[in-house]
Amino acid sequence: MCTIRVQKLSIAAGAALAVLLAGSPAGAVFIGNIQGGTDFPEGAVSFADAVASFDPVIKNGQPSARYTDPADALGLPDYTGDSCATSVPCESVTLGDGGSITLRFLDNVLTGSDSSALDLWVFEVGPDIEDTFVEISTDGVAWTSVGKVFGSTAGIDLDAFGFGTTSAFSWVRLTDDPNEGDQTGGSVGADIDALGAISTQVIPEPGTLALVAAGALALAVRRRRA
Repeated sequence: MCTIRVQKLSIAAGAALAVLLAGSPAGAVFIGNIQGGTDFPEGAVSFADAVASFDPVIKNGQPSARYTDPADALGLPDYTGDSCATSVPCESVTLGDGGSITLRFLDNVLTGSDSSALDLWVFEVGPDIEDTFVEISTDGVAWTSVGKVFGSTAGIDLDAFGFGTTSAFSWVRLTDDPNEGDQTGGSVGADIDALGAISTQVIPEPGTLALVAAGALALAVRRRRA
């Protein structure tokens, strides 16, 4: 999991406050795998950090065990196309025919963008293109469907479903469409390499929040004295 830490204050304590409230960096970072990717304004912090639940559908031993480690969906995309050979770790997790995985953002939240730009990017990988239903939640209990991605790496515009920059979601559930893709083989179902929030807000660590408060107080005191 990526975290953001403030290493030191600049000349004025208020500088830290300005940096934290400035929004996304000016230059986005392209992040992807061999099947594609997109720009992420916040870089590596944009990706899912934890598995909230994993409910694969296993039929007749498919998908096989080596394809079903949910941790393979966390962090940065790293799929290289080696088909999860038995001699190397898998780079993605297979949901099975109609299975699902719920991922959570811990150090950031997913938001809309107040535009038609894509906000959420799903890295579905492998030679078989398989559709994936996408749902989002603020609490992991109540869910809202935001359509589906149609295989491979693809994005979703949350604003098309009524959400903007004031919306904040920490949970995303991905569910394989059982009516799409190959129904045989050891990696049946959508194969998830990573999940990234293009439109996102970083959640400061408790220590950083204290730093922000201290900087704001210092600025207020200086203004009174002035």
